[in-house]
Amino acid sequence: MRRDFMPTPLLILSCFGASWFLAESLDAPVNVSIRDLKVSSAVVTWDIPDGEPVIGFAITQQKKDVRMLRLIQEVNTTTRSCALWDLEADTDYIVHVQSISTSGPSPLSEPLRFKTPKEAETQASKSKDEVTMEEVDQNAQLRAGELIIIVVVLIMWAGVIALFCRQYDIIKDNEPNNNKDKAKNSSECSTPEHPSGGLLRSKV
Repeated sequence: MRRDFMPTPLLILSCFGASWFLAESLDAPVNVSIRDLKVSSAVVTWDIPDGEPVIGFAITQQKKDVRMLRLIQEVNTTTRSCALWDLEADTDYIVHVQSISTSGPSPLSEPLRFKTPKEAETQASKSKDEVTMEEVDQNAQLRAGELIIIVVVLIMWAGVIALFCRQYDIIKDNEPNNNKDKAKNSSECSTPEHPSGGLLRSKV
C-alpha cells in the first residue's frame, strides 16, 4: 500500500517529532544513495540494520531552499528502493528515508543531496550513444562483407584445386593407353625376315 501526498511543514514536524517516541529502538536506514538519475526521475536506495522488524518505509523529498516537502510512504513491503518522479531539471534535492515497523517509524536517515542533470546534457549523452551505435553497426556490416569476400575467394580456390586434380588424374590415366598404341603400331610395321620392317633380298 503506497501513499503519496504533500503535507504541510507543521504536519511534517509533528510526525517527525512523534517518530522518536513511537519507535526509539528502531535504527535509521543507512547507505542511502541515488541511482538511475535522470532529468525528471531517480531511484533512491538504502539498507537497514540486520534484525530490524521493518514492514515499510517513508521518504521525504524536498527541493533545496524550499520548505514544502513531499512524503512517499509504503507499507507491507520489504523493498529497499523507491522511484522519485516529477523532478525538475538542474535542481538540487534533499532526501530522507525512514523505516516503518509495527511500533512506528524510525528516526530520519542522514540527508542525501543530489542534483538532476540538465536537459541539454541528457540530449548530448543520447546523441553520443546513437553515434556509437551507428559506428558499431557500420563496423559490423564491414566485417560481415569482409567475411563474405574471404569465403567466396576460398570457395574459388577450392574449385580451381579440384579442377586441377581432376585434369591431372585424367592425363595420368591416358598415359598407359598411349604407350600401348605406340607399341602396337611399331609391331605392325616390322616383318619376320627383317625386324626393322624391310624385305630380305637374295643375291644372284
